[in-house]
Amino acid sequence: MKDYKTILTNLCRMVLAVVCIFSGYVKAIDPLGTQYKIQDYLGALHLEGTLPDWLTLAASVGLSALEFCMGILLLFAIRRRQTSKVALVFMGAMTAVTLWLALANPIKDCGCFGDAVHLTNWQTLGKNLMLLAAAIVLWKWPLRMRRFISRSNQWIVTNYTLVFILATSAWCLYNLPLFDFRPYHVGADLRKGMEIPAGAKQPKFETTFIMEKDGEQKEFALEDYPDSTWTFIDAKTIQTEAGYEPPIHDFNIVENGTGEDITEQVLNDKGYTFLLISPHLEHADDICFGDVNRIHEYAEDNGHKFYCLTASSGKAIRHWSDITGAEYPFCTTDATTLKTIIRSNPGLVLIKQGKVIRKWSHNALPPASAFTRDGSELGQTLPLGQLAVGKLPEDRVSMKLAAIATWFLLPLLLLTLADRLWAWTRWVRIGQRRKARKEKAQSEAETTGQETENEDP
Repeated sequence: MKDYKTILTNLCRMVLAVVCIFSGYVKAIDPLGTQYKIQDYLGALHLEGTLPDWLTLAASVGLSALEFCMGILLLFAIRRRQTSKVALVFMGAMTAVTLWLALANPIKDCGCFGDAVHLTNWQTLGKNLMLLAAAIVLWKWPLRMRRFISRSNQWIVTNYTLVFILATSAWCLYNLPLFDFRPYHVGADLRKGMEIPAGAKQPKFETTFIMEKDGEQKEFALEDYPDSTWTFIDAKTIQTEAGYEPPIHDFNIVENGTGEDITEQVLNDKGYTFLLISPHLEHADDICFGDVNRIHEYAEDNGHKFYCLTASSGKAIRHWSDITGAEYPFCTTDATTLKTIIRSNPGLVLIKQGKVIRKWSHNALPPASAFTRDGSELGQTLPLGQLAVGKLPEDRVSMKLAAIATWFLLPLLLLTLADRLWAWTRWVRIGQRRKARKEKAQSEAETTGQETENEDP
């Protein structure tokens, strides 16, 4: 029975640790995405606008750091009693939230795994119930978790983990998410992402007609549509069954002023197109306007298109133009879509024939030297087709994984190995001392016995 409890406890500990580490990390590398999800929750509770953006962003970073650190502490069995209690409270709160989501369905995706994995609300509830059961097991038998590192070195793992995950969020906030799981990632073909495959399930709708006769109003289904003696008042159409929804389903570019939809024109253009993305220009960082204007001038000089996509009003657009001297055309696109395209306000996207070639945060726009022949700021500029910046970057996923391994996994692994080696040598030394004391005691006992025999008459 004792072994059974130990095996169950450590199995639950590993499952909960891995899920928390993965969930915390994918949220930590996309702090703005997590912030948007927190704002969605506030909106569902009719509390939108009650908290300032800096506070929701701090909550985003804090939540991901808490989850990631909790996973690492469980993995290494650090502060077993306290960590198991925190895990139980955390999972209890998350399960209560997902129960509300499953029953009320105010938000389609809980965001527990960021954009990496999407679950329905009922799937999320089932997952959290299993994790809650695992947390209860750990809370009941915390000391059965086997340590991977000695108590004296646990503070190193704790502090290093906290510094690593906060630094990761800060870096991704300043630049862009380290890994992009959204349908607008570099290399994605936006046109294919908007396609509906042949034979895909179509959504079903039900239309109800509101008719009036002799001062009385009634609702009729399409198949029960009444005769001409009834007067039509209104019609309501609701979706009764969902159909296939392409990954990109709400991307539209409407030219400001004319109202013309130029989405197909932009996506099918055989040349390069720069898209300056700003969901709300009134909240955009205008420090980078000089670099933006320089890139716009380069695009004009080399025959490349340049548009600014925003959901802001005409007043906000005029204000932005006044303070930055912007001369590029503005287009209207849904704010949520723009926030999904790039986690930066503003951010810059380069596309060609609908394929995403590059993405830049406003903090890391390409310098003037990136567009010249010799790589100097004053050199001769070349069209994008002749420059590295106009080509898809090499697959850097393996390089990113190697960097994570180098800066986080490897140090922890070396610390663990050193700690276990130190613990083993200490155990050997203690064993040797015990053996020496035992041999000494036996030797003294034998000596005492011999002296007693010699004293006998």
